[in-house]
Amino acid sequence: MLSVALRTLRSRWTTFVGSFIALSLGVGLIATMGLALAASLDAPERRPERFAKAPVVVKGADTLRVPTRIGDRVAKLASPRPVPPSLARELAALGRTVEDRTFAVRAQGGPAGLVGHPWSTAAFAPYRLDAGRAPRAADEAVATGDWTAPGRRVRTDRGTVTIVGTVRDLGFEQALFYPDDRAARLSPEVDHLVVDADPRAVRQKVAGAADAAGSADAAGAAAVRVLTGADKKDADADPDRDSEALIAVNAMLGTAAGVTGFVSVFVVASTFAFAVAQRRREFGLLRTAGATPGQIRRMVLAEAMVVGVVASAAGCALGARGAPRLAAWLVDDGLAPRWFAIGTDTWPYQLAFWTGLSVALAGAVAASRRAGRTGPVEALRDAAVDTGTMTRGRWFSGAGLLLVGIGLPVHALLTEPGGLLGRKSYTSGPMPLILACALLAPILVPPLARLLAWLPARLPGATGLLVRENAAAGVRRTAAVAAPVLVTVALTGSLLGATATIDGARAAEIRQRTTADFVISAPGGSGTAEEGRGGAGGPGAAGPGFDAATVDRVRRVPGAVVSPTAASAVHVLEDGVALIRSDARAADPAALAATARLPLAAGRVTDLDDRSIIVTEEWERHTVGESVDIWRADGTRTSLRVAAVMRIGTGGNGVYVTPRNAPGAPVDRIDVSLAEGADASAVAAGLRTAAGRSGGQVFTKDAWVAASYPETDGRTRTGFLLVLGIALLYTGISLANTLVMAGSDRVRELAALRLAGATAPQVLRLVAAEALLVVAVGAVLGTLVAGVGLAGLWGALGVLHAGSPLVLPWGALGAAAGACAVLAAVSAVVPAALSLHVRPVEFAGTRE
Repeated sequence: MLSVALRTLRSRWTTFVGSFIALSLGVGLIATMGLALAASLDAPERRPERFAKAPVVVKGADTLRVPTRIGDRVAKLASPRPVPPSLARELAALGRTVEDRTFAVRAQGGPAGLVGHPWSTAAFAPYRLDAGRAPRAADEAVATGDWTAPGRRVRTDRGTVTIVGTVRDLGFEQALFYPDDRAARLSPEVDHLVVDADPRAVRQKVAGAADAAGSADAAGAAAVRVLTGADKKDADADPDRDSEALIAVNAMLGTAAGVTGFVSVFVVASTFAFAVAQRRREFGLLRTAGATPGQIRRMVLAEAMVVGVVASAAGCALGARGAPRLAAWLVDDGLAPRWFAIGTDTWPYQLAFWTGLSVALAGAVAASRRAGRTGPVEALRDAAVDTGTMTRGRWFSGAGLLLVGIGLPVHALLTEPGGLLGRKSYTSGPMPLILACALLAPILVPPLARLLAWLPARLPGATGLLVRENAAAGVRRTAAVAAPVLVTVALTGSLLGATATIDGARAAEIRQRTTADFVISAPGGSGTAEEGRGGAGGPGAAGPGFDAATVDRVRRVPGAVVSPTAASAVHVLEDGVALIRSDARAADPAALAATARLPLAAGRVTDLDDRSIIVTEEWERHTVGESVDIWRADGTRTSLRVAAVMRIGTGGNGVYVTPRNAPGAPVDRIDVSLAEGADASAVAAGLRTAAGRSGGQVFTKDAWVAASYPETDGRTRTGFLLVLGIALLYTGISLANTLVMAGSDRVRELAALRLAGATAPQVLRLVAAEALLVVAVGAVLGTLVAGVGLAGLWGALGVLHAGSPLVLPWGALGAAAGACAVLAAVSAVVPAALSLHVRPVEFAGTRE
């Protein structure tokens, strides 16, 4: 059978070229992503940056440790504690100490994210002067990078300074270095203490100070940390940024690899199924010549194995070339750390090769069984109408997948509707429905094709009628062409429609909750985050916020009712073992009630006080009047009464507390309502004057809602584009392969049309119209699949009281269907045009 399979591959190479390209591309993508994943798993240990040359670094408590029955639960604190002054004095007795402080600085014409440090800490990075000298006077500073130069005067929110020197930008921060005493006045608290002493002596001193403090932190606040060696990286500004970036990269590549596997199996299986259907007379002749069903099955599997081995080897070669380019692209787009590069791992090649071979054999299994059932009588058939397309197994599998595709969202809707809003849910959700539609295509395609061709069939001429009847009669060909279009359109509608629907729901929540006439965003924020939802990620959350003087100036604006809020966080222990963080906003209850409309399910905003909290229905304890133990942003523990409960909505509502329960949280947003009789333009002018000195942005309500419209983050958007690009690429391969295969078998049919009087342009128009009709069938089915999935999402939003209109991305759906239509028309017309160069009488008399 292997020799027969090789001869078949040589003579019917057009039948298998599409499968070869699809498999090699799939294996190449899997190898590429596998190599990238291997590089992320083998990431080098991150080295210290700011304190690389420091002997010992003492860091204030920055972690929360809560004992449970299954061990300690640990979490990062939103507001780390400073190094206690008493401990700093004791450590000074061991050797030379250097106090480190970090504070935000906003400089006119300076870079975003600028921070200030004492000059004495510059040597620990180490920073070395490239030009100028060290700062001495209070109004002098040294800058990193080349955004300024010695001798220039720079205006900052900390006062105007003269740049007296510059140091090389080391890539991890943009900083201004002040004289030590000036930095101490600007930020009195000590964030880190560098100690030039024996690490064991430092640890003993720190442990002794903790014992002397008693059990004040027994509730869970971690002790001061002593960092040496590689652990000094924990003193950097964002020690987890590389790992967080790699987690996002892994999620994106994993999703793309999953879709690649799904689509490649789908394309290869449909290609082999169509090829077997076309070769039924060939298999009938082999059966007549004495071949057994087992031999026919082995021949088909042998063909698949040969294609799989060669395609997998070619795909691994593609992966070796593509992986370094993918890594460079991820770094250039800021999706991966700058050190990210492909390593020397070989397991991704093995995984990709054997996956490709398995996909080829899996795609051919069903086709080989169908081929084995071909009887000798099939050699005598010459009917153009496909029959026997719906087998019992196909009915069972299609119906089962249809039930799964509909049943899972319904079950989630009844039990955990919030789960339907997750990216994994709406990425994988359409796949059972796609497979169900593909399996049930023989019963879905004919009526849908007749419906779509109803009007063209009634127009003058025979083209419309022939298009309709050819599409309905050639069920296998129509289904094979419609299947990849179904995949592309369904994924496009599901992914883009889900994100648009969820973003619309979140925007509606922001609009409903913002009742203030003006919103002032803190400097450093973009004014575009979903801050109104209670989370800590509001505009300005990444910046220093407003100082007390700015808030006082805003309060003094005539006619303004002011509600300043600050971003913070709290932790709660649920089920006795799960330490859960919730973003929090600190606000004055009366002012909050006057400027916002929280989605309350129970209680009142005005009942909030220093001994209470507003939680969401997601919390384990969410009954008004109940007490709940929480840990504040600095790790201190307290028990608060539930004053009110908010609905879950689209998630991320966070909690509300008073400023007393949000230590260290700077005001990053100020909502302003107009007092009765106040002039809006006068108040707006006064707010701009009061907040402008600190770089605050003043928005009207409408401008704030527009600026706060949620947008899909860059990594998710890149992942979706990658997934859709893969789907469209596979669609092009499958369409071209299927239509070329079909065109080679329709030579006699087209010759008969020409002998019946059809001109060459008429034949080409007929072929193109058939291709466009089949694409329309696939696009309609794909839109229906996307609509069913989005309906479940829309229902979940309704259950969560976050109702929003269902958004179908018609523009993207039209673009995807249009691209498929162009590919299909070209792939159908080109083979037909080539066949028209031969006299029709020669093809009409040709035997198969």
